[in-house]
Amino acid sequence: MGVRENYGDNVREFDLNIEKILENWENYHAIREIIANALDEQIITKTRDIEIKQSNDGWWHIVDYGRGLNYHHLTQNENEEKLSNDKLIGRFGVGLKDALATLYRHNVKVKIKSKYGTITLKTASKVGFEDIITLHAEITPTNDTYMVGTDFCLYGCTKEDIEKAKSLFLKFTEDTSLEKTKYGEVLDNSGINSGIYINGVKVAEETNFLFSYNITSLNAQIKKALNRERTNVGRTAYTGRIKDILKECCSDVVIEKLVDDLQEFGSGNRHDELSWSDVAMYASMKMSELKKDTTFVTADDLKYTPSLIDDMRRSGYNPVVVPDNLINKMEDYNTGADDGKTLTTAKQYVKEEQSRFVPNVINVSELTVDERNVYDKTDRILEFIGGKPSIVKEIQIVDKIYESEIFSETVGLWVPDEGRVLIKRKQLKELSKYAGTLLHECGHAISGAGDVSRDFEAELTDIIGVLASKILSM
Repeated sequence: MGVRENYGDNVREFDLNIEKILENWENYHAIREIIANALDEQIITKTRDIEIKQSNDGWWHIVDYGRGLNYHHLTQNENEEKLSNDKLIGRFGVGLKDALATLYRHNVKVKIKSKYGTITLKTASKVGFEDIITLHAEITPTNDTYMVGTDFCLYGCTKEDIEKAKSLFLKFTEDTSLEKTKYGEVLDNSGINSGIYINGVKVAEETNFLFSYNITSLNAQIKKALNRERTNVGRTAYTGRIKDILKECCSDVVIEKLVDDLQEFGSGNRHDELSWSDVAMYASMKMSELKKDTTFVTADDLKYTPSLIDDMRRSGYNPVVVPDNLINKMEDYNTGADDGKTLTTAKQYVKEEQSRFVPNVINVSELTVDERNVYDKTDRILEFIGGKPSIVKEIQIVDKIYESEIFSETVGLWVPDEGRVLIKRKQLKELSKYAGTLLHECGHAISGAGDVSRDFEAELTDIIGVLASKILSM
């Protein structure tokens, strides 16, 4: 119960007018509010750090060195000074009165000391309604009119209550700031869960976030979500601001973590931030800047066009699997991007390869006698499939098809935009190899399909070639 020190006629009391007590609040919620207001006073007055300590008599003290709290602060539902400052945490009036009511309900003794007097708590009849008992504040004069700041004294709460309340403040954690932006800061996620802080006070936890965050610039959605209880603020309230924070980041440590996590899509170990398309897009652009050899592909690209993936690797690129919706976003971006600023998707890769690809076509007259004998059987080979497909305009012999063939050798290529079949000159050494490659590429021309399995396609080509060779030799 509240302790009353008797100073005769100088004792004053007033009704705290708490209409509804927050039944779900525990002691640590109340202590959180007291700490929040002390930290706010420190920020406003630019004074020394607050102290939280226990004296030998068992009382806990939450001390700030600001201007000192007086009873007028308890009569205000909202303090304009706090409402107009986005950097502050507490809300004098509402939060503090809720804290006092909670502590009183849990039988914690409270004394608030400052140069303006000592405030304690008691219950008394409401003025004009004798049958209604409400919580009142009782103010007695102080002997120390030169006291600096405010000393919140609590008796009856546990050390666990204090530590649990402190754990809700970034100031009292060991979380490391990785980067600060105009919207807030990215924190290293060292624990099991990620903490979401607003001006240094934890309002939520996330189980699958890459980072923890401290939001310091509050938008309307966050302000609305900071209800009276200020606990369990929903993800929808802070998602937008976290996106803003991440898209402002440019430090190596944050970008590298985003880029590494972006590559976990295929493994299923990606964190939730990278499931947001705009954050994933930002990470992709940064990845493209840091690692010029990056290409972005979908799971379907891997499944249905492995030859394209092989070509990327052959050219020294590193394909990274990302979701389809992110590829669509990249394609939209590429449409208006300047040269050199595009993101290399499968479509963009093909476009760039085609623009750079100038094969060295060998004139038939330059072939050796043996090569010419094989080449001259082209029409007879095509008779097996009803003649040259109408879509095929030219069949050309080239020295090589790709500049770099590190991973595997490409001996034939169907170029649909130009209606050309290109066959590597070395295939003319054996009729079976030339026939197999020719029929293989014509098959692509007729079907419009790409290679599915490189090993399967290679074996298929050999079989076709041997079969055609035997028939032609008959």
